[in-house]
Amino acid sequence: MLVYKAMYKYLEEGVHAEVLDFPGVISWGPDLEQARRLLASALVDMAETNLAMGEPLPNPEPSSTDIEANLEEPIYLLLQAASQVDLVPQNAVP
Repeated sequence: MLVYKAMYKYLEEGVHAEVLDFPGVISWGPDLEQARRLLASALVDMAETNLAMGEPLPNPEPSSTDIEANLEEPIYLLLQAASQVDLVPQNAVP
């Protein structure tokens, strides 16, 4: 499990959400609950993209902060190993 730092900033239109120590992980929601959920989904998507492209995940930086944030809190990335199996039709085997 990796622990990154999430920040939330309240705007008139909703809540801006960002993972401060994982570049590119940003989201928005009409309220804090949805912003948290969507940010967690964006974190998973970006981590999976990095790994699929053979790129490392950024190291968490607990000291990351944003002076404009209304709320900062940890966000947890749980990595799971998975297998992929491709089925080849029997008549396609040489």
